[in-house]
Amino acid sequence: MTSLFRRKIVTGAEEQPEAHRLARTLSWPHLVALGVGAIVGTGILTLIGVGADRAGPAVLLSFAVAGLVCAAAALCYAEMATMIPASGSAYTYSYATLGEVIAWVVGWSLILEYSLVVATVAVGWSGYAVGFLGGLGIHLPDWLTHGPTADGAIGINLPAIVIIAVVAGLLMLGTRESARINSALVVLKLVTLTLFVAVALPHFDAANLHPFTPYGFASTPGADGVKYGVMGAAAIIFFAFYGFDAISTAAEEAKNPERDLAIGIVGSMVACTLIYMIVAAAAVGALSYTRFSDSAEPLALILREIGQERIATIVAASAAIALPTVLLAFLYGQSRIFLVMARDGFLPASLARVSSRGTPARITAITAILVAVLAALTPLDMIASLANAGTLCAFIAVAICVLVSRRRDPDARRPFRTPLPWIVAPFAVLGCLYLFVSLQAVTQWSFLVWNLFGLAVYLLYARRRATLSR
Repeated sequence: MTSLFRRKIVTGAEEQPEAHRLARTLSWPHLVALGVGAIVGTGILTLIGVGADRAGPAVLLSFAVAGLVCAAAALCYAEMATMIPASGSAYTYSYATLGEVIAWVVGWSLILEYSLVVATVAVGWSGYAVGFLGGLGIHLPDWLTHGPTADGAIGINLPAIVIIAVVAGLLMLGTRESARINSALVVLKLVTLTLFVAVALPHFDAANLHPFTPYGFASTPGADGVKYGVMGAAAIIFFAFYGFDAISTAAEEAKNPERDLAIGIVGSMVACTLIYMIVAAAAVGALSYTRFSDSAEPLALILREIGQERIATIVAASAAIALPTVLLAFLYGQSRIFLVMARDGFLPASLARVSSRGTPARITAITAILVAVLAALTPLDMIASLANAGTLCAFIAVAICVLVSRRRDPDARRPFRTPLPWIVAPFAVLGCLYLFVSLQAVTQWSFLVWNLFGLAVYLLYARRRATLSR
């Protein structure tokens, strides 16, 4: 039993074998851009429609609640990332602080999170890309624009597969090159959202905010099993905020991790929360939520409904170009999680090898194939909801790591210290637990089944192969 909770001593990136060593090429502006690129994306460009469907105009409160919980988690992440500047994010922090079996559960949950996030964003990108092509008079066959639907329609989301392949190829090309392209696309994304607000805000009508909370505040299940209300929507919209954890996976590629990681994590969260609230207010104020709640491209639809066809085409085009920044950030993070788990012996060691460009090309390609299948065949709201479950698990683990570390090693060096840790960390834990309870029952059960299967894999295979056991 004691071996289940053995802890790893985290070594510096320079102590890794040459074949497993990542190149330090990222500075703090790259990390902020990575965070903003990951956070500002599907949540505001596509999932705002799903959130509005479940909370009505009170989706504004859903954004605020989800943002507050994520802000507390981000402060915990900043402390652990600067204290343990190694790749692996919550998995690595858990292995060093809580023990191996907890780390495995967190890592297994992160595999679920990152894979489903990439799939979700690819589906969201597909909606905007199809809309943009339609505006140019190019119409793809309907069965090539979506996966199988609830009413039995057969299909495969070809645009989602294509964009995942393109982003994976870019990541395998090189980290520095990917970061530069990501930064340029983030600027384009912010300009696009500014344009939307500038055009939609003059059409703000307070009547569109009534009734403000048609489904109440608490998470209430409907006849279809979907949970409605402010908290029900927050449990889905939570997906829109958590891109900052991808920054922590870049620890071994940051030039000055002790400084740059904290700036990247906290800075990107502050900037993105402000952006979200402004855009969401402009969206629900310009058009009744009932008219865009089921759209895969809600912002573009809102612009069309208020008579701004040309601007809608521009927004759809910009979203199609800029949304891949989210794909890039999470596919990047996923490959680094796999890399570290392979180093620790939980996965075949051959997957930990990096290419001559210093990137984990093999594991990136495998991840891309996995998420392409998910994106091609799975509905948007289902994969977004299940991705949230994995993230909530990781956030809870990091917050607990802060508390355990403060108690066990109070004098350890902490370049960034979470303010009021005995308030902020428990708030993050309780907030994440409440959001988890607010998820659909099918999501909760699916997450439980996923982790029971993961524990079986650990006990029957990974535990004996772990580096610490040898």
